[in-house]
Amino acid sequence: MDADLFFVVGLILSVFALPPILGALTDGRAPRAAAIMVLVGGGMVALAVKQHPNRYTIEGIPDTFVRVVGKYIN
Repeated sequence: MDADLFFVVGLILSVFALPPILGALTDGRAPRAAAIMVLVGGGMVALAVKQHPNRYTIEGIPDTFVRVVGKYIN
């Protein structure tokens, strides 16, 4: 798979895991499934950054999203 795709999917998984973590902590439960999502997403981001260390910056995240969406839609 493409490193850009790993990066984007990893970020999306990590961001989507934040509300369940907060909900579980508010209810007094352990956020097991959400923690696994964060680990998988973080692993995907780490793999992408390891493959291309200088490609991903905070300012370049929107460009990476557009590049991935454009690549897989067209």
